Amino acid sequence: MKCLICKNGVTRKSEVTVTLERDNMTLVFKEVPADVCQNCGEEYVAEKIVGNLSRMAEKAAKSGVEVFVQKYGHAS
Repeated sequence: MKCLICKNGVTRKSEVTVTLERDNMTLVFKEVPADVCQNCGEEYVAEKIVGNLSRMAEKAAKSGVEVFVQKYGHAS
């Protein structure tokens, strides 16, 4: 797809690291599937994956973790 930010680049399938922070909690998900612009580096994560990350973040928040690092493909 053509990049919506720079309007010049096209995206390619890749894996990115997503960091979520809330209050005193930091969550890091590695190897998250995304489309990345080859020109400017803008990352596009699919809506379904964002939903999965949100659910995992809520679960982690309820467990009381402060720092959490996990590969996305290994997340439950």
